[in-house]
Formats: sequence, structure tokens, C-alpha cells
Amino acid sequence: MSRFLTPHAARLPSTVPFTGPETLERRTGSPFRARLGANESLFGPSPRAVAAMKAAAEGAWMYGDPENHDLKQALAAHHGVTPAHVAVGPGIDGLLGLVCRLVLEAGTPVVTSLGAYPTFNFHVAGYGGMLTRVPYKGDHEDPDALLAAARSTGAKLIYLANPDNPMGSHHPAQVIEDMVANLPDPALLILDEAYADLAPPGSVPTIAADHPQVIRMRTFSKGYGLAGCRVGYAITSPDLALAFDKVRDHFGIGRISQAGALAALKDQDWLQAVQSRTDAARERLSRIARANGLTPLPSATNFVTMDCGRDGDHARKVLTELESRGVFIRMPGVAPLDRCIRISLGEDQTMDILEETLPLALKAAG
Repeated sequence: MSRFLTPHAARLPSTVPFTGPETLERRTGSPFRARLGANESLFGPSPRAVAAMKAAAEGAWMYGDPENHDLKQALAAHHGVTPAHVAVGPGIDGLLGLVCRLVLEAGTPVVTSLGAYPTFNFHVAGYGGMLTRVPYKGDHEDPDALLAAARSTGAKLIYLANPDNPMGSHHPAQVIEDMVANLPDPALLILDEAYADLAPPGSVPTIAADHPQVIRMRTFSKGYGLAGCRVGYAITSPDLALAFDKVRDHFGIGRISQAGALAALKDQDWLQAVQSRTDAARERLSRIARANGLTPLPSATNFVTMDCGRDGDHARKVLTELESRGVFIRMPGVAPLDRCIRISLGEDQTMDILEETLPLALKAAG
């Protein structure tokens, strides 16, 4: 079938940015005891969201509203913007692909961080963009280096996550606001705020919704616990928000997902409870790390990145040993970040499993 592909598509590898835990379970023939690698919310969604999705399931014979009207109205009210500033899509991953489709042509320069969220790179490659990747500065993405690279390459897209995946770090709001104030004229900043609902106070910048060079992306996958529903949204200027209608799948968000996201958004008490449980789990996971001689990095997310103190080969051994004991985790993919492992937060029962298996994995890894 490859003879039907474009030359560019034929050159692309057939791959996915992440190996899912289900794939690993099929390889081993046994389920994981603890699923701690995908940054899902083990605290689950709001019971109101679950009830709304159950009720919507009876109408699953109908397509979802192609305009996502009710959800857009609610999101606009929640963020103090107009519905024209909001675009809804199939998770941030899907929205990233749509932005790349709208902006990139073969050879268009793009700037990101070396080791940052790989799905963005996947979409850039798919549309023929030319990636420049700048190193992290310590455990943080480097806004100044991203801006410098954008100026030198004439980049049309800059990608930055705040808080960051895979390190869990974050920049204060003022740092991001300064970056936005210094964007070069050709560049559009994709500000991935997937973890903003779980970040400490002072992390979320103030950026005018009408700013012509910024697209902020949010998700229901993290704090709201709806990763399986695939609902994300962008907040941006109305002309950019409207541009998504040129290329998006208008039936891409099903009725059940729309109902769940709308009910979850209305249940802010549940989100606050998840935030509190996240804080407590973050502290416990950090204690587990220190008790085993690892260094937990400060986290503004629903995971803790742990410095194993050696190199990537050693960290991969630790990851493999945990997997062999039924614990699914992940790790950064490039040096020097790959000296670390990354473990999602969870309820006490799951943290108990990690506390039991981590010292055994470390001992086996040498």
C-alpha cells in the first residue's frame, strides 16, 4: 500500500509517541498491579460526571453536537472569556495536530525543548515541519533559549508546557508573561497547560484571550480525571479559534464525552478535593523516593519525577525492574533528563504497592 502514500508520508516511521500499558500487558500476559506511568488521575472523575455519562449513553445512537455548544458556553463562563475564544478538540494531543495542520508546510521552522512532550514532535514531523530543540536549563524548560532559537530560525511555532512534562517543574506566571511579551513577530506560542488545574498558586499567567500570538491548551484528562473521554480545549483569539473549524473532525467529541466534561466542569468541589488529594499523594511519593535514596524533584503536576542519581541506563533498569513487579511507570527519553524516572500519583492502596516494590527494583537494578 505504500505506493499510494505521498513521498513525505512514505518516509515517516510507523510509530506512536508512547507505548501504552495495555501493549506492555499483552507482551507479558499479565495486568499491572499499579498503573502509574500515564499521568492519569487515579482519583477518578466526579461522580456527577459519571452519572451524566451514564445518562448520555442511552443517546449514544446520536452524533454529538458538532459545535460543542453547551461545553463551549460553560468553558467561556468558567474562564471569563467569550465562546468565540474557545475551541474544543479530542484532547490536547488532537489540538496539537490541528494547529500543526493549520500552520505548517514542508520545511516550516518550529522550536521546542529537547525532551519535552513527544506527541508535539510527532505532529510536526507528520506535517513536514523542521524542528529545532533547545536543551532544558536544569530541570526546567528554558523560555529564553526557546525565544532565541525562534528568532534565529524564524520559527512559526514555539511549544512550551507549563507545568512541564516530563520533569514536573514549572515557571512562575511572571516568567511566562515575560516570554509572551517578547515573542518574535512570526511566532505563535502553544502554551500547554495540561497540568494547570493541579499547579500551585502563582503558576498560571495572565494573558489576554485576544492575544494574537498565543494558544493556551487545557484538558479534562488530568485534574478532572477524564483521560479516556479525550476532551481538550484551546483558549485563543477568535480568529484562531475559528480556524480550527477549517480542519477539525466536527463529530470528534461524542455525546458521552461532552456530557461528562460539562458535568465535571460544573463540579468544582470535586476538583478541589482532587487538588487536596494530589498534594497529599505528592508528599507521600516524595517521602517514598527519599527513603529509597532517590531525589524527588519539586512537582507542580500529578506525578513526581525522581532523580536516580546515575545515568539513563541505570534509570531504564529501574523502570524495567518495576515493570517486572507489576508497576507501570515512565521516564524522560533523552539525556540528561533520562537519569530520572517519572511516577504518577495515586490513592494509598496503589502507593502501598509502589512502596513495597521500589526497594526491590532498585536492589535488582544494582
